[in-house]
Amino acid sequence: MAAGLSIISEGGKYNGGMTMLVVMSCFMAAIGGVLFGYDLGISGGVTSMEPFLKAFFSQVYSKMEQDTEISNYCKFDSQLLTIFTSSLYIADLFASSVTRAFGRKPSILVGGASFLAGSALGVPLYISEMALPRHRGAMNIGFEVGVGFGVLVANLVNFGTEKIKGGWGWRISLAVAAVPAAIVTLSTLFLPETPNSLIQQSNNHQKAKHVLQRVRGTTDVQAELDDLIKASSNSKTMKHPFKKIVQKQYRPQFVMSIAIPFFQQVTGINVITFYAPILFRTTGLGKNKFGRRALFMVGGALMFVSQIVVGGIMTAMLGDQGALSQGCAYLVLILICIYVAGFSLSWGPLGWLVPSEIYPLEIRSAGQSITVAIGFLLCFLVGQTFLAMLCRMKSGILFFFGGWVAVMTAFVHFLLPETMNVPFEQMEKVWREHWFWRRFVKEEEGAKMQEA
Repeated sequence: MAAGLSIISEGGKYNGGMTMLVVMSCFMAAIGGVLFGYDLGISGGVTSMEPFLKAFFSQVYSKMEQDTEISNYCKFDSQLLTIFTSSLYIADLFASSVTRAFGRKPSILVGGASFLAGSALGVPLYISEMALPRHRGAMNIGFEVGVGFGVLVANLVNFGTEKIKGGWGWRISLAVAAVPAAIVTLSTLFLPETPNSLIQQSNNHQKAKHVLQRVRGTTDVQAELDDLIKASSNSKTMKHPFKKIVQKQYRPQFVMSIAIPFFQQVTGINVITFYAPILFRTTGLGKNKFGRRALFMVGGALMFVSQIVVGGIMTAMLGDQGALSQGCAYLVLILICIYVAGFSLSWGPLGWLVPSEIYPLEIRSAGQSITVAIGFLLCFLVGQTFLAMLCRMKSGILFFFGGWVAVMTAFVHFLLPETMNVPFEQMEKVWREHWFWRRFVKEEEGAKMQEA
């Protein structure tokens, strides 16, 4: 039995604590974030390496080196280049299907074995189901830390391989992705399946109880197990969860399943991650105690201000030819760091955490599928259109994404309730008490009572 400090969860009826099994399981699962971050970071660096451009995108290289009349903003405008970057994520749309059919653990295993960064994004759901409500946010932060670490490693690898004589360094950059993928694959073999998934997939209550006892560090888990069995029984009566989630009573979750991944992509973060080296060449320079809503608001403010200021600098001082002064270039670099810090504080971890905790079990597979699909569809579209948008909108693209940050911050302020420390089984109460969403949930409950 794993040892842990016994506490009563915020639900008032679930016993358990922070056990070493939970910590190690979440740590190993969060390595999937390293794989995701490395794939994000490596693509932008590789596509800015001259030997890589010579080998695969000679037209882009010729424009960059020979065409002195072309605008700074249009040197890298190539549909082939955007297809290379975006294609890294097309297959990831299948991740949610694996999670729904086979459970949380197999989706992580498939992701590592096939080098699909998006398949590893079953990780937030896995962590949310393993951790107690009060630990859910802290445990999921590990995934975002992994993403940030993966991006850092990718940039360090690119920095080193770019200097290799002979022009073959980009091959090393791409091959190193096998390291986090191997770690994800091997570590998943030792991860326990979540009790939720065991009950839902195999209906093995005894095995689920044993895992729950190990995870919580106590033998007194009957109350939580009973709720999981009840939720699973309700979910199994629904043969078409995608039809269910569009019904009026689930309108809040349905809206969030689309809005949160949409807003996460139009922050512009993947633009910065994919194309940071290209942007720098354009400018001439190669535990949560505050709640989800507060972090969304603070992060949104940091991102909005930094994007608007960078857009103003580039509008005023960067023309179609030439470069920024060294001082301005370093200021842009500092502002981009502030922007990334704001994202890492808010939409980075919370964009995955909040969707993983708001769905009741009967629509959880459908909701998570929609979230992942919308996220990667938008990721693909942004990757496909950014270079063309940069060429045509020039510095105005910073104001474009800044405007979306303002919209999404207002959306969170008015429409997203606080979900910190709320058990899965009590999340429905959050929507019933919200000033806007309660009209949908209560009206549907009233209709059910009348039918009864």
